[in-house]
Amino acid sequence: MIRLTLAQVAEATGGRLHNATGEEQVTGSVEFDSRQLTAGGLFVAMPGERVDGHDFAARAVAAGAVGVLAAREVDAPAVIVPPVTSAHSRSVALTGDRDGSGAAVLAGLAALARYVTDRLPRLTVVGVTGSSGKTSTKDLIAQVLAPMGPTVAPPGSFNNELGHPWTALRAEESTRHLVLELSARGPGHIAALCQTVPPRIGVVLNVGSAHLGEFGSREGIAQTKGELVEALDAEGLAVLNADDPLVAAMAERTKARVVLVGEDAKAQIRAVDVVLDEQARASFRMVTPQGEAQVRLAVHGAHQVGNALSAAAVALELGASVAEVAQRLGQAQRVSARRMEVTTRPDGVVVVNDSYNANPESVRAALKSLASMARGGDTPRRSWAVLGMMGELGDTHVTAHDEIGRLAVRLDISRLVVVGEAARAMHQGAHLEGSWGEESVLVPDVDAAVTLLREELRPGDVVLVKASKSEALWRVAEELLA
Repeated sequence: MIRLTLAQVAEATGGRLHNATGEEQVTGSVEFDSRQLTAGGLFVAMPGERVDGHDFAARAVAAGAVGVLAAREVDAPAVIVPPVTSAHSRSVALTGDRDGSGAAVLAGLAALARYVTDRLPRLTVVGVTGSSGKTSTKDLIAQVLAPMGPTVAPPGSFNNELGHPWTALRAEESTRHLVLELSARGPGHIAALCQTVPPRIGVVLNVGSAHLGEFGSREGIAQTKGELVEALDAEGLAVLNADDPLVAAMAERTKARVVLVGEDAKAQIRAVDVVLDEQARASFRMVTPQGEAQVRLAVHGAHQVGNALSAAAVALELGASVAEVAQRLGQAQRVSARRMEVTTRPDGVVVVNDSYNANPESVRAALKSLASMARGGDTPRRSWAVLGMMGELGDTHVTAHDEIGRLAVRLDISRLVVVGEAARAMHQGAHLEGSWGEESVLVPDVDAAVTLLREELRPGDVVLVKASKSEALWRVAEELLA
């Protein structure tokens, strides 16, 4: 973060000084985990389900923090933020916020992030949203922009009202690019994140079925995802997926210039002649108004083509050449864990750990990648899909799981292992589509899945592991690789 005094932190947040003169200088990072503090840092006292950061204030200062951002008085130099009054601000507070102190600290953190980024005129903020692929695309964008100047992006999927300002406060005077991932659990959430750190470039990837239980319909999801492009001004750029009609239609909702990306003929930045290799890594010809180039991705999955085109649009806007973009995309690696993480065991078994999270669109993409990997190479290989429940689907829960089971059969996946009673409709869908015998099996839990796989895997098999993160299916992949 840029250097600030506690008096400036109070000014930024509308707070008051406590046990402090105001001259204390914040020269380190802003942290809500006291274990991550370094000398000169600012500790954010967030309440949680099990512990309250206010109880660690004195310990944080003893560890090197110069002060604390808090909602109530603590035994340490602090800025005490005011309580929040809006229902929306209270609604986005984290779990465990019984007295509203969490919402107050979050509001103060957001105000501080806005204060800091407003004082970095050379900073370009890029926002990324969509029902799936946000983290992978954010990672690609950060990697293609890094050679053009210091770039900050969040670790993993740190994309909510806490992670968003925390990441923004990593920016310093030297930072040129801030790449942020924006998520939402309801209408207005993305708009609020854009108020915290206004983006100059907004990327919308897709509108899927994730969170249907909260939004009610894909149109409701699209309305909220489009809040990102509505936040752009006339000097900004909206990068929209031409292959998704609900995303392409967002062009009518923004004052910014629009660039369409995808495989559709109307896309200005387009992928042509897409081919997948034996590990589902895509090669394609990238066609742009500035010229063409051949791209060979190092990341896995056909869905990465659209992600890469979005990253290309951002880099081209900021001054990279077509050849530079193609080269950087080819060198970009998977950064965040449990997202199409492909590992080959000594016996030749390939484990695809895509277990971070799951929704119908991302599971379909992963299954298609699995089928491609099984067919690739000189000899076809057996494919295993180990799938668990997809969450937050509302009334579509049974239908969505049924469709995934049917798709596994249509893609000729050798074995489908459905984990947990909540995903039973997936197993039933596979049988109704024409699976027979033990091609599809329902097991009660992760341990049963691991036992089955250990008994029946053969050298050269390809195993995909995917489910909503609440299902902890990542343990299957870890056990197979142990």
